[in-house]
Amino acid sequence: PSEPGAAMRLAALLAALRPVLPLVLGLSLGCSLSLLRASWSQSGGEDQCLGAAGRPGPLAGGARLEAADGRLGPGHEDFRPRIVPYYRDPNKPYKKVLRTRYIQTELGFHERLFVAVLTSKATLNTLAVAVNKTVAHHFPRLLYFTGLRSAKVPHGMVLVAHGDERPIWLMYETMHYIHQHFGSDYDWFYIMQDDTYAQAEQVKALVTHLSINQDVYLGRAEEFIGGDEQARYCHGGFGYLISRSLLLKLHPHLDSCRNEILSVRPDEWLGRCIIDFLGITCVSQLQGQHYHTYELAKNTEPEKEEEEDFQAAFAVHPVSDMTLMYRLHKHFSRIQLDRAYQEIQDLQMQIRNLTSLTPAGETGLTWPVGINAPFLPKSRFEVISWDYFTEQYLFSCPDGSPKCELSGASKADVSEIIESALEQLNSRYQPLLRFSKRQLLNGYRRFDPTRGMEYTLDLLLEAVTQKGHRHVLAKRVSLVRPLSKVEIIPMPYVTEATRVQLVLPLTVQDLDFVANFLDMFAMNTLDTHDNALLTLLFIYHPYDAQRVSQVDVFAGVKAMVGELEKRYAEVKIPWISVKTEVPSQVKLMDIVSKKHPVDTLFFLASVWTEINMEFLNRCRMNTISNWQVFFPVHFQEFNPALVYRGEQTASSSTDFLRDGHFDRHSFAEACFYNSDYMTARTKLAADILERDEVLESMEVFDVFLHYSGLHLFRAVEPGLVQKYALRSCNPRLSEELYHRCVLSNLEGLASRSHLAMALFEQEQANST
Repeated sequence: PSEPGAAMRLAALLAALRPVLPLVLGLSLGCSLSLLRASWSQSGGEDQCLGAAGRPGPLAGGARLEAADGRLGPGHEDFRPRIVPYYRDPNKPYKKVLRTRYIQTELGFHERLFVAVLTSKATLNTLAVAVNKTVAHHFPRLLYFTGLRSAKVPHGMVLVAHGDERPIWLMYETMHYIHQHFGSDYDWFYIMQDDTYAQAEQVKALVTHLSINQDVYLGRAEEFIGGDEQARYCHGGFGYLISRSLLLKLHPHLDSCRNEILSVRPDEWLGRCIIDFLGITCVSQLQGQHYHTYELAKNTEPEKEEEEDFQAAFAVHPVSDMTLMYRLHKHFSRIQLDRAYQEIQDLQMQIRNLTSLTPAGETGLTWPVGINAPFLPKSRFEVISWDYFTEQYLFSCPDGSPKCELSGASKADVSEIIESALEQLNSRYQPLLRFSKRQLLNGYRRFDPTRGMEYTLDLLLEAVTQKGHRHVLAKRVSLVRPLSKVEIIPMPYVTEATRVQLVLPLTVQDLDFVANFLDMFAMNTLDTHDNALLTLLFIYHPYDAQRVSQVDVFAGVKAMVGELEKRYAEVKIPWISVKTEVPSQVKLMDIVSKKHPVDTLFFLASVWTEINMEFLNRCRMNTISNWQVFFPVHFQEFNPALVYRGEQTASSSTDFLRDGHFDRHSFAEACFYNSDYMTARTKLAADILERDEVLESMEVFDVFLHYSGLHLFRAVEPGLVQKYALRSCNPRLSEELYHRCVLSNLEGLASRSHLAMALFEQEQANST
């Protein structure tokens, strides 16, 4: 009887262990293989990697062994990203860690290419300007180096003057300056003369194909006069490329080269210095890349040059005058454009050939080939509307009016699209037919964020056959202006530590809202110790100003300010009193501007504004001195009496920014620097010539828009929320300002659905 019981217990044990058996077997097999692999590594690893003397032997392909700690060998430590460690000394007080602006700085990345142009006082305003206008905008960083500078430096050029016109001295100082200021920031340094035309895109493409872990001296190799047959220097007229590693090795020897090497030509002096102290000669090809150059003959016509060397040249020399520089740029730009069009056609053909192999088949091929398919809306709220236009008028205006004159960039855009449509039609049907435009019947355009601007044109055309027969026909064409390569626009760096000076204009009609404004200011800035100050601007009517000694209409506000100053002993809230019948925003800002330093960052607020730290930080970040001003679009809450109708209050709403709209008619809030305002205001004063009545029809926004070259950044600001209030519109202001104020009040009542519901309920109540 015990044997069946033991068998049953064994079967139960095996059944319990069955799910675990694969795990146990897997662990056993893994451990066995690990021990076996370790024994193989210990038995034969050293004999294969060590030479006779125990030194590491060379690997196939010329690669170098890594050090024992995993780091690359000597000369390679600069090319691996590194993380700067943070160590906190426990004996020192805690201090906030300042992080770098970009992650590439913290990881030790370098920029790609730096370009230096050698010029002179005689050619600074001619050839150097031509270089700046043709290729400077293609290079990420370009500086001009000269011995002596002229009295006036051309606009848009960064010039470094060394104070001596001697060629060798100029080259020595230039190399020393590049090493000192840019040696640790860039991987490649391209040095050219101002009588050189360089194909910027070709040079940038060249450095992307070269390895940065070699000492590179690349250019047009020339022999030394009476020197070694093997040694070569790079001709300065055709430009030459130097790697960062070579520059770092060369810098300690520059003083010795200046004292020991005699030469007339600066490029020959530099080449001799590199050869004598580093043993590196100039080469014209490296790592499979060729540096093509072309020497121009006298009276050369670039348009007629058909030599293959000329078409493929990276640099052309000598360029005798500005006109020739511009003609060369036009010629090579045309070559680049034709090459780009040919590449586009080849890619489109490949896409057509591969489309049949995709799951969607040929039906998945969209037009134009290679451009993203049009955006497909998922609901009626996502439908992108078309804007209708003719050759004279636009029927979707920025200011909301139904019809406005087609002008400026929109007119140029429509003209270019019609021209392009005719060009495409003629290229497709010639020589059988030749089209000419008679009239644009209808035009439609819309911006699709997934692909670009789309156009549909109904054209009335006149077609002429080869025999001269004419026929008028209407034809619909569709065009797309695709989105080009996205670029990051460089912007000056700003911080969130800037002090913000709030300016609050107050009239008698604003007295009911001042208490809430001061409470929010105290809670969100004074309690949090934010770097913000407040200045009040009391606007007295002439009648109230005469009775200020008996009855001060702003006495209550001044008492509230006194209470704040008692509560916060370190805070002072000054006020300025102004007497006027027409409170022009520009005139008021003139008074405030004179009482503050030029580097003050102003935030022009309204009494309904609820100040918070989030918005103040965006005000600091979006306002850049001598570059950009910020005009936020605040969120205006609707009238709670119309929206909720007693059912629920606005404060009980859990959805952020739900019952309201962004008030695009209001320009009352603004962030700008005092220096920028003073500059624009000076230009305005010269334009109006003491006609102060013009200022009553203007706002600060108009001053910056018409009299400054700054960027005007206007965007919706979710951190700037205003409670509903019926604004008082001053009829003595200009018609436009008064009209905008009335529209702001009307659109701020409620949404269309809320207004419709209110009217419906009112009609129901009247009917009963």
